[in-house]
This record gives sequence, C-alpha cells and structure tokens, in this order.
Amino acid sequence: MARCISRRAFLGRAVGGLAAAQIIPLFQNRAQARPADAIVPVEVNARAMGSFDLRDPSHVRFGSFQFRSGLVLTSPFRKFGGLSSLHLDAAGENFVMASDKGDWFNGRLVYSGDALSGLADVRSAPMRDRDGQPLAAKGWFDTESLTFDGSIAYVGIERVNKIVRFDFDKGGILARAEEVAAPPEIAKLPYNRGLESLVYIGKGHRLAGTILAISERSLDADGNIAAFLIGGPSPGIFHIKRSNDFDVSDATLLPSGDVLLLERKFSLTKGVGIQVRCIPVSTFAPGSLVDGPVLFAADLGAEIDNFEGIAAHVARSGETVITLISDDNFSVIQRTLLVQFTLLDR
Repeated sequence: MARCISRRAFLGRAVGGLAAAQIIPLFQNRAQARPADAIVPVEVNARAMGSFDLRDPSHVRFGSFQFRSGLVLTSPFRKFGGLSSLHLDAAGENFVMASDKGDWFNGRLVYSGDALSGLADVRSAPMRDRDGQPLAAKGWFDTESLTFDGSIAYVGIERVNKIVRFDFDKGGILARAEEVAAPPEIAKLPYNRGLESLVYIGKGHRLAGTILAISERSLDADGNIAAFLIGGPSPGIFHIKRSNDFDVSDATLLPSGDVLLLERKFSLTKGVGIQVRCIPVSTFAPGSLVDGPVLFAADLGAEIDNFEGIAAHVARSGETVITLISDDNFSVIQRTLLVQFTLLDR
C-alpha cells in the first residue's frame, strides 16, 4: 500500500505540472556541468522489470498490448531524465530522445533475445539555436515532442508553442535549430497545455508530407482537443475527441497508417492511469472531429509512471513492437521506465 501511495503522489506532481526546477538542486553534486557545445558520454544503468502487472506477474496481456520486457533506468549523469519523446530506427535499436530541459540523448537499445537488457553508447548534448547557444538559455526548454523526416528532426517546444527543425546530416545532435513556420493558432495555445506531440506522416500514407501537431489539453467549447495538420496536401485545424479526461502526451505512426495516441490522467476522484488510442490517419481533415478505440490501459496496479514518449517498429519476427518511455521530471520519487509491448491483432 505504501508503494501505491508514493507513486500516486509522484504521478500527481508529474501530471499537475510541478516544476522540476524545484528539485534539481538535489542533483547538483552528481556531475560537473559540461561545456555548452560538447557531446558527452552518459552512463545508464538498467534494472529489468520482473513483470508489468504488480498484482499478477502472470498477467501479460493488456487489451491489444502484450508485455515483452521493461527496464528501470538510472544514471549518475545529472541531466539524465525528463525524457519526453522517443524516436527509434526501423530495427528498434538506435534511438534519439529529447528531455524537457532541452537536451538530446542518443544511443542504442541492447536486447537479450527479444527482451530489453540495457542501453549502450549513450551520448548527450544540449539542443542549440542557429547561433550555437543552448535553446534552454533563451527559455525554449520545454521540448516535449519529437518526430523525424529522414535526417530532419522536428521538435515541439510546449511553453512557447514553437516548432524547430534540426538537420542531423549536419552534426547529429550538434545540429542547430531553425524555426518552422506554424499556424498562428499554435502560438495561442494555453501555457503548459500546448504542443505535446508531433508526428511526421511520410511517403506511402495519406497526407504524406504533413506534420501532425497535437496539443496536450487545448480544448474547444465542446471539450475536444485541438490538433493541427501542418504542410502537406490538406493543412488546417481539427479536433480529437477527449477520452475519459485523459490528456495527450505523445503519438506515433504505425506502418498501417494508424496513429497511436499515448494519453495520461490524474484525478483525485477517478485515479491515475495511462491509455493508448488508435486513430486512422484517413479520418484526419481540416474541421474534422476524430476518435478511435482504446487499445491499451493501465493504472497504478501496473509498472506505470509519467509516460510521455511512444515509438513503434517492426521486429525481425514481423511483430509490431510498441516502446514507451517515462519522464521522471527529475524527481527523486519518480522513475525513468522503458517498456516494450507487442501490438496484437485487433
């Protein structure tokens, strides 16, 4: 019982948006600050999860998701944490993550068979503006969302509601940011409820060439979540029907053309939870209201935390694998969890 109470407390702080800066001083003696333009190696320790269901370790199926493996990640590097987005290559091995403090992390997922066993070759550097200065130095630090079009990384910055792009062919995580033109309505999104998710829709899909931008909880008069189609053949604003008081935390595109929407909630009356909905890209259009079924849901009876990143890849076996990463808000009472599931036939 004590464990559930403490986890409820940290998730409440996470979803309630308490500033991580309040607890960062606790970590100041863990590592020396690095030069603003340096790439540094990062030691990451991994402890395997015995199961995802805390009440019944034999329970592995959660809706359309089947638990594969998971890790609890820790690091002596004081800037490791706050991981709010995740990109994986087609093999599900090489990763790029962004922290909400404006830092890049890249490296490689290590597997033992089909199970995650650790992270290797992890490096970090601050995101830099076109003049080479850290984005965080100008207040552009709430870097919540990430998507790739080939070598081009698009990053959404929530507090200022801006989108920037980095060309990884020009220095990798040392590439410099260029601001992306966005609809004026994005700049008007509410503070700390703004840009939370970006998905680039690539070739072979309807709306190819479009950036899908979704707010965390910018609601219209009917309580629906604001979303945007930027560029591509049909730019405009549409809305996503809000589900069970959940807020959006990230999204990813499946090979099928469906979008998986990662969502979370905290309520004193309705509890804490996460869910993943599936919404077909074919329903996205300016002025539309879209919705889709919940494929996965979990509460504090499972190994959940403040999950803010989701990615999908196809394993060698042909299975679609869904990976989730949690944002610990740099808090001593939260955790960085990396969890994988198989997406089962629906």
